[in-house]
Amino acid sequence: MNFKIEKENLLNIEHKVLDKGFIKLVDFMGSDERIIKAARISYRGESIKREDRELIDYLIRNEHTSPLEQVVFTFYIKAPIFVARQWMRHRTARINEVSSSYSLIREEFYVPLEENMNTHNVTDNQDNKKTECEFREEILNNLKENQKSSYKLYQNMINHNISKEISRIVLPLSLYTEWYWQIDLNNLFHFIKLRSALNASKEVAEHSSKEMREYAKVLLEIIEKIVPIATKSFKNHILKGCKLSYEEIVAIAGALDISKLKLDANALKRLQDKLNI
Repeated sequence: MNFKIEKENLLNIEHKVLDKGFIKLVDFMGSDERIIKAARISYRGESIKREDRELIDYLIRNEHTSPLEQVVFTFYIKAPIFVARQWMRHRTARINEVSSSYSLIREEFYVPLEENMNTHNVTDNQDNKKTECEFREEILNNLKENQKSSYKLYQNMINHNISKEISRIVLPLSLYTEWYWQIDLNNLFHFIKLRSALNASKEVAEHSSKEMREYAKVLLEIIEKIVPIATKSFKNHILKGCKLSYEEIVAIAGALDISKLKLDANALKRLQDKLNI
């Protein structure tokens, strides 16, 4: 299996996110090959039956994650502060952020698209839609005015020799910030799983950040070029898969006709083991 990766074709490319944001892969260490070697070291060269692709799938399917931690990525990210603060709640990474205490802040603010300014619990009728549309337009105008006035106040404070630490407090969470972010593949997969919210409950999905989901989507697209085998298994078992309670397993097992399932022999055997049938 060929694991050769043209590193220079992947690094320092700005992948646009939102209106002014981006993700840039600065460096990485390892690939699918590194995962395989890390997993096989446990056997010290003794024969194991699984092929490379099957081995990675087995690791991810059964949550044997330490070999995935051998692969490490360093990104340079630009995002609004409210996204960054959600992002940095994931404490399994190393972060260095631009400091507004030492450097002047640029006038760069995130402005959402009008169609992305969703409201909750609104009755679906034509009058409400018209009112809602007008309201969103008004709010966007107010948002832009607020961003301009807050930055003007910030500049005035700086010009009057107010410290940067104090001057910055007038700026809103829509301000863009930038940081370096280094993380291993296992924790990156976990980050993407949580922030993509693909299989979250309806309540969780409704309150998840669309902006955060956009960044998670781009991260996945970037790493897929470096660890395609691991990413494919991650999508199948983790990102688009789901966990079942014992009650759910019993209910499904009791109602399932396995003769109608379109699965290969290995996948069918794994399902039977999961459902204990």
